[in-house]
Amino acid sequence: MYNSFTNIEFTVEDAIANQNLEAAKSIAHALDLDTYERFLTARQRNEDYWAIRQYLNDAREKLGVLYVYTLEIDNPVTSKILIVGYPENKQNEYDFPIGEACTVPEAQVKMAYEEGKPFITEALEDTIYGHRYITVGTPIHNEQGEIISYLAIDINIDTLHDIKKSVTANNILLLLMNGIIIMIFSVALFFLQRWYQKEVGTAEYTYQKDIKTLMASVSSLRHDYTNQIQVLHGFLQLGLIEQAMTYIDSVAKDIHTIEALQLNVANPALAILLESKKLACQNQQIDIELTVADHPFDRIKTMDLITILSNLIDNAIEATIELPVELRHITVSCDVSMSEQVFIIKNTGQKPPNFEQIFEQGFSTKKPEKGRVRGQGLFIVKEMVDKYNGIIHFETISANETIAIVKIPL
Repeated sequence: MYNSFTNIEFTVEDAIANQNLEAAKSIAHALDLDTYERFLTARQRNEDYWAIRQYLNDAREKLGVLYVYTLEIDNPVTSKILIVGYPENKQNEYDFPIGEACTVPEAQVKMAYEEGKPFITEALEDTIYGHRYITVGTPIHNEQGEIISYLAIDINIDTLHDIKKSVTANNILLLLMNGIIIMIFSVALFFLQRWYQKEVGTAEYTYQKDIKTLMASVSSLRHDYTNQIQVLHGFLQLGLIEQAMTYIDSVAKDIHTIEALQLNVANPALAILLESKKLACQNQQIDIELTVADHPFDRIKTMDLITILSNLIDNAIEATIELPVELRHITVSCDVSMSEQVFIIKNTGQKPPNFEQIFEQGFSTKKPEKGRVRGQGLFIVKEMVDKYNGIIHFETISANETIAIVKIPL
């Protein structure tokens, strides 16, 4: 929230500076080059001077900025003001003298002189005219494409602050909503952790990682779309309707690609497990199909149910991910009959080489990984199933399709 709040000011300042830089380019492009080049030759307050000055003043009034003026940059250190767009002062015919030194910093002057590029300054202070402002500048080209001057715009810092306050005020509600969402998720996570500690005891780690994965994913989605809303608001604030429509169209396409995580499951722990596994499959580009009966599945303890399904689904994911994307498919079914609960996990992927050994402790078909103990998952699953007088077995449907079936008597 703090970062979002502080970034608003930087975003507004950058957006306004770039908006005025585009305006400067437009003004420079529409400048009467013949009139301006005659002025550059004479360097006097003649008709050409006043014609350009009036044009720049009209632009200044339309933009609502401090000054619009032309610059001479003929060295890498200093710049000189040529014509300032401002109404004629009858009491002082020689206001804004031609060739007056300008406050554009040396860094921007050097870049303009050596590279001929547009520039944006930091906040500057004019001790002569008593203004604090940001200057943007862009080159003025003649018909041959040569740079003959620069056109600059001074933006009042006070105006920037007023806009920042307005945008910040408009975003307060959004920031508060973000805070509320964070608090809701934090409180929910706290109570979920306490509930799990009570239910699963020593087996807590089995599915705590799944909760954290799910919460992190939701938080990431919230953060991404908060940023997108702020960008969209910035476009609208600046009146860039076409850009806003283009941006929201791209966001809408992204939204349609995200499958909603909505499972109507009576057992909360089972719901969270399946939600997290579904999200993991989406991240790995695995097509997963979930079918869950309207039943609490309370014949066995929650920690045991989660241990069994988590290990089996993880094995299915690891086997499936080795296939090309178009062949990755997992089906999970949780059903109940009059006499038993049945859990079926079917996946594409290479079948285990030996179904008789897969339940032995330490046996694994996967490659060893440093710091990770292999061959424990199915051993633990078999112990859990045996504890409830259930059965577990694997079947091969085809060369690249395996099915695991767990039956727990009621």
